[in-house]
Amino acid sequence: MADWNSELYLKFKAERTQPAHDLAARIPLRDARSILDIGCGPGNSTAAVAARYPGARVLGVDNSENMVAAACAAHPEFEFRVCEAPQGLDALGGGFDIVFSNACLQWIPEHRTLLPVLMRQLRPGGVLAVQIPVQQSQPMHRIIAETARREKWRTAFPAPPRAFHNLQQNEYFDVLGELTQEFTMWEITYYHRMPSHAAMLEWYRATGMRPYLDKLNKAQQEEFERDVSAQLVQAYPAQRSGEIIFRFPRLFFTAVRPGA
Repeated sequence: MADWNSELYLKFKAERTQPAHDLAARIPLRDARSILDIGCGPGNSTAAVAARYPGARVLGVDNSENMVAAACAAHPEFEFRVCEAPQGLDALGGGFDIVFSNACLQWIPEHRTLLPVLMRQLRPGGVLAVQIPVQQSQPMHRIIAETARREKWRTAFPAPPRAFHNLQQNEYFDVLGELTQEFTMWEITYYHRMPSHAAMLEWYRATGMRPYLDKLNKAQQEEFERDVSAQLVQAYPAQRSGEIIFRFPRLFFTAVRPGA
């Protein structure tokens, strides 16, 4: 998949960053000296968790060179590195007070083995704090996937371009329960105000549609977007103001590494 576009991603910075603030607020630590942000993107999530722990040493990692460059430019007060998770994490040295991840893990497979690796990066008593979008059952993702399965797109998409690596909530509960007795899970549904259906499409160009658009040339991208856009009006009716309610559920959890 092509590299991420930090400029496009940040067009909805406030909406994308709010879950990071909400996650940071629920971390059950009063103080922290070291924080690892996995999937730091352009640094907006890193700044959110760092704001709660002034003075902490903060390291943000991402597998996108574009995102890391944007993070370094926006937040020179923190350290950022290109790193592939989970295979590159052990080389970071571990012993962190907090391992933080906002809207990243859905792109990484095998969560049953991934979460133990993340916990291993913590000191005993440290906290893993994670937010994962649970959008796969929402109309937008259904429309994208169903459009890709149409006869006209079968040559471009012989196999589904997008895989959702999320577990079910009860499965996360069991995985976390095997790692620690101190964990908390919750879910928040955000009702984002979109000025138009075109704005919703722009949101997804930076994230959920990337695996599809990366397989198409420019003319095909525009046609695929038109096919998707034509279905959004019925799935997301406009309010009296003309705005669109963009419903976005997200799963959160924190977990404390045993042994403190």
